[in-house]
Amino acid sequence: MRVPVVRPLWRQDALGARFESLELPLAADDEGPVAATLVRHTGPRRDLAGAAAEFPAAPDTRAPEKVVLYLHGWADYFLQAELADHLIASGFHFYALDLRKFGRSLRGWQTPGYTADLAVYDEDIAAALGAIGSDIAGRTGGSAAPTVHLLAHSLGGLVAALWADRNPGQLGTLILNAPWLELQGSSLIRNIAMHLVEPLARTDPRRPLLLPSMPGYWDSVSGTAHGEWLLDPVWRPREAFPVRPGWTKAVMAGHAAVAQRLDVKAPVLVMLSGRTRIQAEWSEELMEVDAVIDVEETARRALGLGRRAAVFRYPGAIHDIFLSRRAVRQEAYDDLVLWLNLYPG
Repeated sequence: MRVPVVRPLWRQDALGARFESLELPLAADDEGPVAATLVRHTGPRRDLAGAAAEFPAAPDTRAPEKVVLYLHGWADYFLQAELADHLIASGFHFYALDLRKFGRSLRGWQTPGYTADLAVYDEDIAAALGAIGSDIAGRTGGSAAPTVHLLAHSLGGLVAALWADRNPGQLGTLILNAPWLELQGSSLIRNIAMHLVEPLARTDPRRPLLLPSMPGYWDSVSGTAHGEWLLDPVWRPREAFPVRPGWTKAVMAGHAAVAQRLDVKAPVLVMLSGRTRIQAEWSEELMEVDAVIDVEETARRALGLGRRAAVFRYPGAIHDIFLSRRAVRQEAYDDLVLWLNLYPG
């Protein structure tokens, strides 16, 4: 009896015609069923003027396909369609992963963004890499495993760095867009904060902490305020997600691991704004600074991620380099493609 082939169910994505998404079922947790969501750019690859360049009819299986996998930040999801278009135009396959309890993967019964251990995302990333390998083989006819370049932002950058340290040999390169590698301020502030959070994380880990609202960065990004981009109000709320003790402890444990230095084998590129200004309310200055992380402290931490680590600075960039003003993000696109071509696989 012939067993029917069950093909993955890709659906049109919220970003529109060029994108499709695939639900990746994961092991249930104490809140119930869990899934991550993989988004793909469907191509065909295009140059920046819009001329189509179809995938080769007879791919060279001696050379692995080149893939960029994007990982979002805190209270965030994949929305950077322009970034995907540029990478497709430059000869890369593009995918993005909305982690469990974020964005496309957030379900009504779940605590948004919550985890008590950043290593839980290993399952999400493993499911994404498996689906990408199968999808690339099906789309190109090639048999070689693709070379994956992991591009991660903010909290996703911390998750990606820790994952890459635990999983050597799986990446072509690791690119971190304003990664959250240390608590704002210093390791001293982190140590003090850990002592305050630890009892709460043990007794009531999901209880929201009463912290001041910081909507200034959101206002710099959203097209309904001062930015250029359409943001989903549920997936990326203006006030972000509530911060909880169990999650805070997990993040600070990640920061502590980075402070002890990692050993990421793949070449690492860290992209940062020229300077930081953290303030609650929006001002014009927030259109050209990082309003979320301490970029100087992050630059110092970046050099301890691995033997081959580089830091690129972008004066005038906001926290997400690829959501900055056009001239800044265009420079970042060019640098990113150059970096990726330096390490093809």
